[in-house]
Amino acid sequence: MTPSEYELCRDRAAIVLRAFSTAHRAALADESVRAQLRLTDWEEQLATVDPGFAAASPTSRLDAFFVDGGKGLRFTEYNAETPAGAAYNDALTEVFEAMPVMREFQRTHHLRPLPARSGVLLGAYEEWSGARARPRIAILDWKEVPTYSEFLLFERYFAGQGLECKIVDPREVEYRGGKLWSDGFEISLIYKRVLLHELIERCGIDGPVVRAVRDRAVCMVNPFSCKLMHKKASLAVLSDERNARLFSAEEAEAIEAHIPWTRVVEERHTMFGGKEVDLPKFIRAHRERLVLKPNDEYGGKGIVLGWEATDAEWEAGLAAANEEPYIVQDRITLPTEAYPSVIAGDLKIFDRMLDTAPFAVDGAYVEGCMTRLGTAALLNVTAGGGSNVPTYVIEPR
Repeated sequence: MTPSEYELCRDRAAIVLRAFSTAHRAALADESVRAQLRLTDWEEQLATVDPGFAAASPTSRLDAFFVDGGKGLRFTEYNAETPAGAAYNDALTEVFEAMPVMREFQRTHHLRPLPARSGVLLGAYEEWSGARARPRIAILDWKEVPTYSEFLLFERYFAGQGLECKIVDPREVEYRGGKLWSDGFEISLIYKRVLLHELIERCGIDGPVVRAVRDRAVCMVNPFSCKLMHKKASLAVLSDERNARLFSAEEAEAIEAHIPWTRVVEERHTMFGGKEVDLPKFIRAHRERLVLKPNDEYGGKGIVLGWEATDAEWEAGLAAANEEPYIVQDRITLPTEAYPSVIAGDLKIFDRMLDTAPFAVDGAYVEGCMTRLGTAALLNVTAGGGSNVPTYVIEPR
């Protein structure tokens, strides 16, 4: 990115993050707002559990796209639960900086890396514990997940900070004597990478991790309340005209400028482009400009891009939206840039679509950034639609 692009991303993201915080507070205080997020029963139970620190999402990530030739920005998702990619970005940066071609490039350009691993976990832990004690960290997720390699990078990173850390499967912990244990390792801080709905499905709402967090026996980042804004319906809460009263003038301006029109799929009338529309009829009639997304999935699962879907695929998406909560979102024009690739030993340069994914600290400000490239419109690495590359701010010397 250029310095001006990064400044735009950082400054505008801060206001959008403030709008998400406003929506989070409103959802906790008002059942009618919370109902728009389509929480499950167990999410309702856990949403108000006090995590012991103020931020609902100490570590999070916005998925964004530069538009209008880099002059505009659209935020299409808010990963407020388990943002992946920070360690991959930092490791790739180290690899690239060791390359002779990068050293040669620096003869003519200033390069500023954007490291994404930060002390955010420790800040939440200090607030939780009321002291500057050094935690014993468990990186918590299933052994078989495809992002396990990133856990190894984080484990090495924490060790470099002089912190004890262990990668732990939730099925292998026990809660006894007021402490959470994994094979003799006492856990005081959970870096939660496991998805909450999978944790509850497999281990139950009375499982050892949930009980330990509820009893304040262990600090968990991110906490249960992160689920509210992690729901893709959170973008509908921001952009829906019925919630305009919630936001300040500055937040409302940022929502209008940066959040695509988003609605929960349901039987209702709403506004689009200044006109009232029958939502189900509008979705059926304008699929070429719309995308359907499950309210709480990851890795691109269940997403239907209307402009690429057949009639049957779009109808199947609408049928799924009748069975479980979905959102519908206005299409944005994906930016493209020329990137080199080595294919079968030959150098090829062709356009790839790219997204910009700034990491956020305490739901308040940007620190670090991830970039994904792809030849498919669904830019998701887990879904096979892209790849990560390191992200820099560059300018000529």
